[in-house]
Parts: sequence; C-alpha cells; structure tokens
Amino acid sequence: MEKIEVINYIKAPVSGIYKVLTTEKGLGAIWTPKLAVKPEIGFVNEFDFNEESLTKMKILELDADSRILWECVESDPEWVGTRVSFELEEKNGVTTVLLKHSRWRELTEYYRWCNYNWSMLLMRLKEYCE
Repeated sequence: MEKIEVINYIKAPVSGIYKVLTTEKGLGAIWTPKLAVKPEIGFVNEFDFNEESLTKMKILELDADSRILWECVESDPEWVGTRVSFELEEKNGVTTVLLKHSRWRELTEYYRWCNYNWSMLLMRLKEYCE
C-alpha cells in the first residue's frame, strides 16, 4: 500500500491550527467553502469540490491539539477506504503539521496529483494561520 506524507512548519499556536483543521470556518478557508463539518468523533464531514459526488470523511480520532484522523467513506474510488491524518506538535512557537494520506491501493497518476494538492493545502494552512 502507498502513503503520502507531507510536512510544514507554521509559526502559530497548535491550538489555532487544530481549530482550523476541525471547523467549518477553518476548513472552508483553506480547502473548500462548500462543506459540512463538525468536530465530533463518528461525524461524517462532507466536502464539495464541484465534482460528481461529495467527498465524505468519517472522523475516527480527535486528540485536541495533537492528532486528527479521518477515513474516506465516499469520494473518488481511489480515495474510498484511505485515511487522512494530521499530526501536530508545537515547539518554540512553531507548530509542525504532518499530513499523512495512507492506505492507497496503488501508486497512480491520481495519487501523484493528490500528493501535490495536499502540499498546497498545507501551504494555504500556513498562510492562513500566520
């Protein structure tokens, strides 16, 4: 199985970054404004990217200011069953954000394109939080 891992360093408190990654206001500012998000384990976040269907991510873990874990339950077929996590750690006023998108069945062109797009998401997160 394949896994995407991207990292960024953000000069902002971990609590603020966690809030951006778990709320409609935050995710709407950095990912897509058309969404339904609730920071609650078991809730299925919905993201609308103007494609055939919504991308739906079930929240599996929420460890305040530390870790977020989603499982894709509906989206492009290559995404269904994959997991996306955000691991956060603050040190000396800088928060490390490690994004992992795991359980890909194979390395495809779409996988490579998503790798690029996850990097862009972390750049938008950095710009928004700083």
